[in-house]
Amino acid sequence: MRDLLRRRATKVVLVAALVLLAGGLWAFQPWKIFTRSTVDEALPAGFAATTSQQAPATTEPMAPASTEPMAPTSMAPPAGPKVLAEGAFRSHEHPTAGTARVLEQNGTRLLRLEGFSTSDGPDVHVWLSDAKAGAPEGAFDDGRYVKLGKLKATDGNQNYEIPAGTDLAGLSSVVIWCDRFNVAFGAAPLPL
Repeated sequence: MRDLLRRRATKVVLVAALVLLAGGLWAFQPWKIFTRSTVDEALPAGFAATTSQQAPATTEPMAPASTEPMAPTSMAPPAGPKVLAEGAFRSHEHPTAGTARVLEQNGTRLLRLEGFSTSDGPDVHVWLSDAKAGAPEGAFDDGRYVKLGKLKATDGNQNYEIPAGTDLAGLSSVVIWCDRFNVAFGAAPLPL
């Protein structure tokens, strides 16, 4: 009888240990320490590429009755997106680097991460926050923040649409935020 009870107790302990191990693996996802992903998104079609070059000037042919050429004409380049804010990432809980820019064109606003790199992790998102980039960990989710979506990749150039009607006043940083553990991987100042 004692052997039967001992075997059952051992089975219960083993099942409990397996459940705890599975829960720990789900929560921490330790394999993500070794994983990387890359994306290289271009600016969306609605955002014309910025350019500092103008189209070459052309000279109209001379009219037969005149000996003077007509005035040169030039075509203006398409207007590029306006940079509303820009900042470099600072590391918090994980090494994070790159540049964040808030761009606007034709009433559409976009957060663009360029030359971006951070660690992989479970449930990582991109936020705009009213906390400053160097704020203590608990500050990023204490105040006002706007969720822009899940992090697309650990490395590369990425675009995140800012929802129409979002009031950017007072938002001062972009944060790479791990929802599962409530920590910032990194943040960039964006004085909006």
